[in-house]
Amino acid sequence: MESESLQRELRQEILHARRRIYEVGEVTPLDSITLRDPALEIFVKREDLSPIHAYKWRGAYNRMAQLSEKELSVGVITASAGNHAQGVALAARKLGTRAIIYMPLSTPRMKQIAVRRHGGDHVEIRLHGDSYDQASAAAHDCAAEEDLCYIHAYDDLAVMAGQGTLADEIVMSGRGPFDVAYLQIGGGGMAAATATWLKVNFPGIHLVGVEGVHQASMAAAVKAGHPVSLDHVDVFCDGTAVRKVGTLTHKICADLIDEWMTVTNDEVSAAIQFLWEQLRCIPEPSGAMGVAAILKQREQLAGKRVLSILCGSNMDFEQLANIARRSAVGAARRRYLRIQIPEKAGAMYGLLETLPNSVSIMDFQYGKTDANKAGPIIGFDVSPIEFDALRDALTGGHYEYQEVSAESDVGFRLIHYDPKLMQIPTFITLEFHERPGALAEFLKAVSPHSNLCYFNYVYSGERVGRALLGFEFANHQDHDCFPQVLDSARHAYRTYEPVSESTLLRIIGI
Repeated sequence: MESESLQRELRQEILHARRRIYEVGEVTPLDSITLRDPALEIFVKREDLSPIHAYKWRGAYNRMAQLSEKELSVGVITASAGNHAQGVALAARKLGTRAIIYMPLSTPRMKQIAVRRHGGDHVEIRLHGDSYDQASAAAHDCAAEEDLCYIHAYDDLAVMAGQGTLADEIVMSGRGPFDVAYLQIGGGGMAAATATWLKVNFPGIHLVGVEGVHQASMAAAVKAGHPVSLDHVDVFCDGTAVRKVGTLTHKICADLIDEWMTVTNDEVSAAIQFLWEQLRCIPEPSGAMGVAAILKQREQLAGKRVLSILCGSNMDFEQLANIARRSAVGAARRRYLRIQIPEKAGAMYGLLETLPNSVSIMDFQYGKTDANKAGPIIGFDVSPIEFDALRDALTGGHYEYQEVSAESDVGFRLIHYDPKLMQIPTFITLEFHERPGALAEFLKAVSPHSNLCYFNYVYSGERVGRALLGFEFANHQDHDCFPQVLDSARHAYRTYEPVSESTLLRIIGI
């Protein structure tokens, strides 16, 4: 009964919020993606195209626009390491008030710059503590001391109502009804408001709450019957990294969400790649969680009209490399195998010749650790059918192998090697054409004259590949003649360059 009363009040507040939030931003698009096999239509609410590239401006502005002149003259305060901070900053500038924003000391410089860009002279950033909880505690203490209005990121009815206007735009688009909606959940403000508005306008809709595997604070609250604090929260999807959900948001989500599920960071990364390929947009990890859940349940959604919220795209550029690597794992395309071969000249070439032409090598990690046997780790980009063909080829070639896709050292690309085992080594950087068989062709040319003792390569998406290679030799004469060997094999690569003497000494530990 308490939840129903809260939902009625929230619906009324969403109607009132309509009059306020369009002073700041415009309606964001509702894009669609049509898939085949199985056939389904995905509708994506593009909050990445809003004034701060995330939906949080809606709630912050709606809450602050209702402050009295006296409250605005004193100013507001909040704690946030991300999109809520930008929303408060934007609202402070528009409303002519000041905002103190507490952020953890570890907050990336890019996010601090974004807050200052939206707020200008109306914003003061205070860095405090190593976590959001510590920054939030300091902000609450300051609010009490200076009599400032604290703008909560999610557990506030006016904030929730502002977020709910995105659901109102979905309904007003005329593209409904929808069979299923996947709503990512952090503190629960957006999910609670969106669920409230969708359920009253599309009574038959099935709502799925989506959380990160190590972020499921709302599911834990629903199970316990009240908000609880998680001991550990993963921060890969930092926009939904909330240790404890709100009291108000819990009541509504517990009543309206029909199903709960989690997604892994790899699945989220695969969804980011999917959205780039389909819509040419790059969401932040939390922004892709709904689509990650859709792709995870794709088979059972055949024939459905499915809704998701791309809730933001504020992400550090440096995070893209990690996402690109993880996306293929999340889509079950990237498989890493450790393959046993003899430690002798020509063995690596023989292995590459055994591999089917249909497989693409995306990662190669190898360093000499044993005088008699080698275990290169190779990352393949393969479909399930191609992976079966790969295993058949390895078995037919009498190679022993094991999958190491989930191993930590593989993920961090920690290449083990023992420089004491390398005989008269030399190292080069090699640039070659990214085409099937290019590496095998190169190794075929140099294998009679040397033994490969180190191999470090990862696919970069360019037309050329770059690798750091180490070779060892039986005697100094072969070592000294190696440049001539490389020159005679120029048909197999674009260019090479020996590492400097100082680099070589660091590599071999001298």
